[in-house]
Amino acid sequence: MTGRQIVVLGAGYAGLTAATRAGRRHQVTLVAPEERFVHRVRRHETAAGHGAQWPTIAQLSRDRRVEHRRARATGLDLAGHAVLLDSGESIPYDTLVYALGSRTAWHHVPGAAEHAYPVERAEEIHRRLRDAERPGTVAVVGGGSTGIELAAELAEAHPRWQVRIISAGQVGGWLSARGRAHVLRALDRLGVEVRQHQTVTAVTERGPRTDRGGIDAEITVWAASLEVPPLAADAGLTVDRAGRAVVDDRLRSVSHPDVHVIGDAAAVTVPGVGTLRMGCATALPQGRYLGRLLAGRTERPFGFRYSVQCLSLGRRDGLLQLIHPDDSMRPTVLTGAAGRLAKAGIVSGVLLALR
Repeated sequence: MTGRQIVVLGAGYAGLTAATRAGRRHQVTLVAPEERFVHRVRRHETAAGHGAQWPTIAQLSRDRRVEHRRARATGLDLAGHAVLLDSGESIPYDTLVYALGSRTAWHHVPGAAEHAYPVERAEEIHRRLRDAERPGTVAVVGGGSTGIELAAELAEAHPRWQVRIISAGQVGGWLSARGRAHVLRALDRLGVEVRQHQTVTAVTERGPRTDRGGIDAEITVWAASLEVPPLAADAGLTVDRAGRAVVDDRLRSVSHPDVHVIGDAAAVTVPGVGTLRMGCATALPQGRYLGRLLAGRTERPFGFRYSVQCLSLGRRDGLLQLIHPDDSMRPTVLTGAAGRLAKAGIVSGVLLALR
């Protein structure tokens, strides 16, 4: 494959990892508008004012044959083997790696996009809290891992603000009984008001409205769920109901085998495990595998097994949840400072894994 044109779309966990590994042997064009790597699993820290300045993509791809084009892909010409850019240019490819990830999903909730902050705007959340004339209420919509970490971090960093977390189901409902109990204790200790089994039906300037009444809040943060961009479906790749491109055991599109799809944008099904969920924990291994495949360092099909899931619960507490290979929960958890240190160690290792 030496000399072939490899184009990677997206510089998230999957795309950047694939590019840096394939770039050890091949020339790779990496298309992404960001100058710096976006460490998505640490956005809750940025929102609370603890965020660091992450490395540039150039720094993470140094000593690799990777050219970073700061542009956004707007279309795919699958028949002509070209990527269309927002600049009006097109880039030809022999092999395309589609790794455009996911984004906040608003679910057509009236007012949500206008009056709520998605996690992508973490720096704006921080500025709103920092510059407010007086403390008020923050409503975090979403009882998943992102919502939990945001609520805990904001409550600890801004103790004069009332933080409320709103979930259509149980907060942390996917965790084991021990894991969920610890999450609820931690939120209670931090003064977070937990509202469960309440569906947000609209968002106004005064806060979210639910099927059980309004919740007044000066700031609403939306962490309810994710969706993938429509580019893959619009181009004609075979996708599932969620718009994720369906791939084979070597992460190739089942309809266009010269296109590899990895990360949140891919519907990856592993025997004995099922279809992988979105997240850093699944994206990084996909990127690592594909980089090795493109570099000719493996011919084996992609394999994956779950082992742990971790949550930070402020600066001094955390949860490490052991899970079965198929993503079902084990009863064992690690909590408190030990859970926090385990989480910090895993997240800190991400930057090394990107190389």
